[in-house]
Amino acid sequence: MEWLSSLGSAIDYIEEHLLDENLCADIVAEEIAVSSFYFQKGFTILTGYGVAEYIRNRRLYIAAVEIAAGAKVTDMAFKYGWETCESFSKAFSRFHGTTPQSVKGDISRIRLFLPLKIQVTVNGGNRMDYKVEKMDGFKIIGIRRTFNSENSYQEIPKFWDEIYKKYYLTFCSKPEYKDGVPTNSIEKAFKENNIGEYGVCVEPLDRRGNFDYFIAGIYKGGEVPAGLEVYEIPALEWAKFECTGPMPGALQSVNTEIFRSWLPANGKYEIAAGFNIEWYSDDGTPDDDNYKSAIWIPVKEKDK
Repeated sequence: MEWLSSLGSAIDYIEEHLLDENLCADIVAEEIAVSSFYFQKGFTILTGYGVAEYIRNRRLYIAAVEIAAGAKVTDMAFKYGWETCESFSKAFSRFHGTTPQSVKGDISRIRLFLPLKIQVTVNGGNRMDYKVEKMDGFKIIGIRRTFNSENSYQEIPKFWDEIYKKYYLTFCSKPEYKDGVPTNSIEKAFKENNIGEYGVCVEPLDRRGNFDYFIAGIYKGGEVPAGLEVYEIPALEWAKFECTGPMPGALQSVNTEIFRSWLPANGKYEIAAGFNIEWYSDDGTPDDDNYKSAIWIPVKEKDK
């Protein structure tokens, strides 16, 4: 249950530091010794809120309580981290559905947003279809884009659609490409490295709440055309979870169960690094009911 305990500690830390100007997901993750990427992913899955959204909502709630008790709106705006009274008032109105001035002396108009409690019923987490495998380091090649955990479930499928239209419909469907005769360097790189077999999440050193995502293949060597990048994944032990069903729903569903069930329930492994790999089969199409994919999470055995 260490995973749930860590998230509970994160919420406690947020409560104690709501007035800290630099409070953010990266700082909280560092405090609880969890990868920022996995902390944000797990927090959102288990609570329904992004970390930044949760912090903002808690600040807006407490500020409203203080305003109702007589505090000045301007003072609350700066106290809780807004640069201007105008931006605070807009955020306040979006959250509470009313203006800061309207709650003075009337706490009933305030939207309730109390500290969250992490409560999960662990049920069958270890029955998920997975295996643990040690792998040497390897290189990937692909197209990289930066995303935020707050909206990645919505935005990453759009990224796949964009790349599919831009590259696959442009040249991967051409007869000469299918016959093994790419006509330029980027076609060659796509074909030789099977770009699109993997989706790889990487937590960069300069995180700021974001992560890098590659639509990638295993790098076999050779020219790296403009627009593509090579990245090296270190040697790690991976928990590999199988998914069956149409994309992106099947993969996102298994991903959710990993955090809701497997991480809290398994007594042996914990997350080892800020990587997450999605594998996509070449058989069938992503819309098929029996389409195969997988999620790889780097793990290590827990200290005994």
